[in-house]
Amino acid sequence: MVAEAPHRARTAWRRWGYRLLPGDTFSYILHLRPAEWPIMAGHTALGYLLAVGLKGAGSGEQLPAALAALAIWVICLNGGTLAINSVFDKDEGDIGYLIAPPPIPKHLLAFSAALLAGGQVLAFTLPAPFRIAYAACFAMSLLYSVPPFRFKAVAGVDWLINMVGFGTFTPFATWAATGRPLDLGHALILLAFCPLFAGLYPLTQLYQFDEDRRRGDRTLALILGMRTSLGLAIACILAAFALFLWAGAVLGVGAWAGALGVPLALILGMRTSLGLAIACILAAFALFLWAGAVLGVGAWAGALGVPLALWLGVLVPWYAHHVAWAPAQHQRAMYRALAAWAVTDLTVLAVFAR
Repeated sequence: MVAEAPHRARTAWRRWGYRLLPGDTFSYILHLRPAEWPIMAGHTALGYLLAVGLKGAGSGEQLPAALAALAIWVICLNGGTLAINSVFDKDEGDIGYLIAPPPIPKHLLAFSAALLAGGQVLAFTLPAPFRIAYAACFAMSLLYSVPPFRFKAVAGVDWLINMVGFGTFTPFATWAATGRPLDLGHALILLAFCPLFAGLYPLTQLYQFDEDRRRGDRTLALILGMRTSLGLAIACILAAFALFLWAGAVLGVGAWAGALGVPLALILGMRTSLGLAIACILAAFALFLWAGAVLGVGAWAGALGVPLALWLGVLVPWYAHHVAWAPAQHQRAMYRALAAWAVTDLTVLAVFAR
């Protein structure tokens, strides 16, 4: 009796998939990394919920267009991007959202290119801003993964592509699908996800240090080192919350100036050097006080203190203990940061989509 290959037998889900589909067909699906789809779908749907509000979403306002945009963005664009990335990475160890990846199927490059191009064709069924956003991210995907450009291996450029593409363009996609013009307040919310993802992105690279060194990639996290990457993550996340608070002032959702007192005291009380992070949180706190003074109409913006405290609860211990941590601990911390991202999305909806 011949044992199944480890990548096929790892879970019941994989065993079922390989038995149901012929040959390596299921390997193509795994390289789209469907484990990420729920997170990606949630962040993409955020724009739709901000555009029509929770009441509008409950009544099905612009829902067909939003669902079409969601499928095109998550499966065609994101799935195709991750698959084409796998082709040129040739990873042997675990990668994001795919543990024990299967060997690269023979036609994965053609499959991923067809998926990306097909998504662009389908984008023409939706409003022009969606088509433009898709085209911009399509181009960034190729520049990010495909030689001779392969900006993924150029420290700093990889960071910029991801913060713009995933951070801001992703929720903008379903906003654009509704056809609603983008106002200043909601533009600030979408923009705030740019530094938020700028903080998350280096964290996704920390547990892959050895793999990236083996390939010769010069990722941002490798260039900066773990300590500086974590400090940068903290600063970026605090800057994102400053933008959320500015959006709250513009949209008039109310503010409660004391809500950030606890995380502020936590940061100021740390013995490690976080000068940049302290400066950012003081700026955010000043904006928060300003919003409270100008608006004085409630405490909804205070809810942002919950995800901010979660982010700090993940990052501060990580920053303090990173030297002693093994790759598996860095990976677990990365997934805790993703959970904080999900809570941020939900809180932004509670504050701004009422």
